[in-house]
Amino acid sequence: MLINRRELLRSTALGTTGLAMTPAFNHLLAAPAEASPDHLHRFIFIRKSNGNLTTQFGLPSFSSDELKKHEEKQAFDLDLDRHELPEWLQTLDDYKHNMTILHGISMSVSGGGHYSYSGCMGAYKAGRDILSNIKRATIDFELARLFPSPFGHVEMSLAVPHGRDHRTGIVSGYSAPAAKQRNYCYADPMTAHQELFKSVTNTEEVASDIALFDYLHEQENRNLSGLSGNERLKISDQIASLQAIRDRNTKVESLGEKVKQHLPEIDPIHAGGGEDATLPQKQAAFTDIIVGAMASGLTNVVTYTIDDLGTDITSLPENNQKTSIHQIGHGGQISGAAEMRNAIKTHHMKQVKTLVTKLSAIPEGDGTMFDNTTIIYMPETGAGHHSPDTEAPMVIMSGKNTKLDIAGRYIRLPFHGTKGHMTLSNWYTTLLNAHGNPIEHYGDLDLTMQRNRLPQTGPIKRFIA
Repeated sequence: MLINRRELLRSTALGTTGLAMTPAFNHLLAAPAEASPDHLHRFIFIRKSNGNLTTQFGLPSFSSDELKKHEEKQAFDLDLDRHELPEWLQTLDDYKHNMTILHGISMSVSGGGHYSYSGCMGAYKAGRDILSNIKRATIDFELARLFPSPFGHVEMSLAVPHGRDHRTGIVSGYSAPAAKQRNYCYADPMTAHQELFKSVTNTEEVASDIALFDYLHEQENRNLSGLSGNERLKISDQIASLQAIRDRNTKVESLGEKVKQHLPEIDPIHAGGGEDATLPQKQAAFTDIIVGAMASGLTNVVTYTIDDLGTDITSLPENNQKTSIHQIGHGGQISGAAEMRNAIKTHHMKQVKTLVTKLSAIPEGDGTMFDNTTIIYMPETGAGHHSPDTEAPMVIMSGKNTKLDIAGRYIRLPFHGTKGHMTLSNWYTTLLNAHGNPIEHYGDLDLTMQRNRLPQTGPIKRFIA
């Protein structure tokens, strides 16, 4: 669903539906938050489609014993600095001390198949992408609340749903601020650039927005007269939302010099939705925008859907057959499917390297911005095109101030349904516990673990520094 934000504000803010005043839309418009804590941490979630084949996450320098354990899915742990990385990961070879290759986390709680929608970020089965299937705030929103910023959580996406060949503007996303609430996201780099940085790139529109919000705020205050009960509460909530957005704008304005300093350049090819831009160009532009938004202090948590089954990969130079991600997932329909999987991941890792190197070049405190950043590269559905969701290999890049004790290691946890196994829910509970939310357990329980009467609640304690 494409949204013209100003027209939507005018048409709904004074009406009874009040879409513009919902929490999800507040996040899109950058609802404000309290000042950031002293010990700031940032998160970048990179979602990919088509699963991560476990065979492609093995190390070419495994000993025979390690290879046997890997193939038999036995738990083990080793130092990455003693090993060679797979070819598609080698662009990050200089950052092995920051890297974790994490095996054995299952995604059965969110399910495999073609898509997980909001499920892989919320640790529940979302099924089709309908509001009633959204059970809770997704992990990225929960972390954004721990490390607040003017824009809160920001979502970007190169996903293209069935039946479309292109998406631009502001569209429905996969993250969720709360149960039965869908987030919205930026579907092309130019829209993200214009919306996130307009406090310095389009001051006239900012001034127009301020006037619009002032007008709406005044009108809503007038509407309170003579109202009572639920109707009065509804209007009061809308007034509070408008005030929150006005406060947000004030905070963003105060960051003006910092925003100017870190304002990313964007190639004119991305104008008008960027239909002529190649996929690598789009990915590179989004990467620069993520760095600029974080360096400016506009956000501390970004979720980036770097591709899905509908994303056009014909512009990748390795794609001689002009095949699709969906066809690659089915493997047998094309030759060289495994090589194309690696090529796609290689392009993804180039973006991860850019994030690490650019954040490492920006001073912060006694170190750099990357010192206070965690990047999680994860599959949407598990270990393959149609799952299995019993494991979901991930690559994690952690700065030196991480609250997780996992950097520089290759970790394979006990397999699904066995003693000591850890689910996506355990992983997200770990992230929350390590960074200030003492929640007992986040996410759904795994049915296989329940049937086997195995403990499965709480964090992965040995991962917490």
